[in-house]
Order: sequence, then C-alpha cells, then structure tokens
Amino acid sequence: MTTVTRPAPALEKPAAAGKRRRSTTWLLTAGLAGALFTVALVSAGYGAYDIPLGDVIASAQHRLGLGGRPLDRVGESVLWNVRLPRVVLALLVGASLGCAGALMQGVFGNPLAEPGIIGISAGAAVGAVASIALGLSFLGNWTITACAFTAGLATVFLVYFMSRSGGRTEIVTLILTGVAVNAFAGALIGLFVFFADNAQITQITFWQLGSLSQSTWPKVLAVLPCTLLGLLVAPFYARKLDLLALGERPARHLGVDVERLRITLILVVALLTAAAVAVAGIITFVGLLVPHLLRMANGPGHRFLVPGSALGGALMLAAGDLAARTVAEPAELPLGVLTALFGSPFFFWLLRRTRRKQGGWA
Repeated sequence: MTTVTRPAPALEKPAAAGKRRRSTTWLLTAGLAGALFTVALVSAGYGAYDIPLGDVIASAQHRLGLGGRPLDRVGESVLWNVRLPRVVLALLVGASLGCAGALMQGVFGNPLAEPGIIGISAGAAVGAVASIALGLSFLGNWTITACAFTAGLATVFLVYFMSRSGGRTEIVTLILTGVAVNAFAGALIGLFVFFADNAQITQITFWQLGSLSQSTWPKVLAVLPCTLLGLLVAPFYARKLDLLALGERPARHLGVDVERLRITLILVVALLTAAAVAVAGIITFVGLLVPHLLRMANGPGHRFLVPGSALGGALMLAAGDLAARTVAEPAELPLGVLTALFGSPFFFWLLRRTRRKQGGWA
C-alpha cells in the first residue's frame, strides 16, 4: 500500500499570511512616504503668497545645483525663509510625537497611552510658561525653548524616580504618578498666568495652544539633533517591544531586561517629546492617533510600527499645519486646537472600542 505525503496546509497559511503582511507593510510605507512628499510640496507653495509647485521644484533644484531657476526676490524669501522652515519643523515635530507615541504604547502595552501621560508635555509647558512669566532672557530667543526642554526632561526623571519601589517601576504607579504630576504642573501654570501681565498672558496662551507660526531655521537646527537621535535609536528596540507585548514574565524568560528597556525608551520618549514641545508648544493626540491607526492597518509588529508612526506623525502634522493656516485665511488657527478638535472624538471612540473588546473594566 502506497502512502501519499501531502504538504500540511498549516505550514502554508502562516507563510501566505507573512507574505501578505510584508506586502501590506511595503504598500503602507510607500503610501505614507508619497503622501508626505506631496503634502510637504503643497504646503511649501500654498498660502497667503502662492507659489506654483513647478516654481517650488525649480527653486529647490537651483539651490541644490541641479539646474532649475531662482524665483523673484519676494518668492525666494517667502519660500526659503518662511515656508520651508515651517514645513521642515512640522515634519520633525510630527515624526517625534508619532514615534514617541508608538514607543509609549509599546512600553505600557496599552493603545490608549501617549507621551503626555507621564507628564513630559506638562513639564515642558511649566518651563516655558515660567520663563515667559518671570521675564527670563539669559539665552536670548532660545530661553523659552531651553527652559521647556530642560523642564520636560526633569519631569520625566521626577516621575520615574517617584514611581520606583524595590528596584522596580510598576506601570500603574508610573501612570498614577504622571497624573499627579500633570495636575501639579497645571496648578503651577495657573499661578504663573495669574501673576503675569497682559502681554505675557497673550504669549503664554499662544504657546499653550501650539503653533508653528514662528518657525525659523535656527529652531529647526535646535530640534534636529534630538529628533534624529531618537528616531535612529528607537527602531533598534522594536524586537524587544514585540517580546514585551507577550507579557513581562515571558519577555524576561526570552532574555529581555524589562526594567532597562523601560528606562531607555522612556528617556527616548522624553527626548523626542520635550524637543517637540519646546519649539511648537503643546500639540496633543498625534502620539495617540497615528500608532493606533497603523496598528489597525498592519498589526502590532513594532518593526514597522515605530518608523511608520514617525512617517505618519510627520504627515499628520504637515497636513494639520497646512489646514491651520489656510482654513480661516487670513487668520491662522492654533495647530494644537486643531489636532485636539479632531483627536478628541477619535479618542472617545477608541476608549469605547477598547472597553467593548475587553468586556468592560473592573
């Protein structure tokens, strides 16, 4: 009797699923990159002083020595001194917030997590508001940025060390400490606003609402090292985040130093978020929306999710900034208000969806 050996279908299905996922990953990456390039190009040309897209490309080619032609004096000044610094800063801030959100959700194992949950944004806000209200100017135009960045990093260290117990940091304790620090930071901001004069209150309010209207090349250069460092380091921890998603105990058995991983990634998140908040003010929901949408589209694997969230965050903020300065033209909507306006309903939907999937919360 002859026995016929057939390939096990169970071995074919995972291979086919893996192939489809890789295809989806490449399509998503290409789509995000293409959309990002298109939005950046449109954003560079469209505004109160319109510059045709062909002229934008020709001017860029001329600057790069690839042919093209320069624009007139006004066009060159608007494009290179006003529009492009703003577009580049939007890309850097959006990439920082998107990547930080993906890391936070991976570290906490919760799709509702975002960088502000451990007080980074609130701490940076306290630093900026204090420098405005106290009239500090020891670093000239860089004073507000430097104070915001320093206060953001200091807040992270404060939250982390306050939540440690017995040589370990529990997630619940870290989150609750972050909530308390956020509340305390809000009280400090209220006190500074109370004692500030009218001009300072206007500046504080404008900064708290989040905006890229004061973008300059020096600000781009200020945030560039922090963003590049964070974005280069983050992907190296993608595999460990995938293992952490299995649970702390399985991750430890598989060789992951969970405590060291958390410390490192929280520092990376602090670096990315504090730098972004320092130059753009408080812009919410980017770190919440982008990673979750990509997770829904391509699964929870961090090998794509971390860099993909950087691309998605850059795209979201570039598009948001374009809308903020054109929807109510000639007035300009605060970017932080716009992202919160669209992000809040999504967060509410996400909250209800998560609760329904888990069958309610105890």
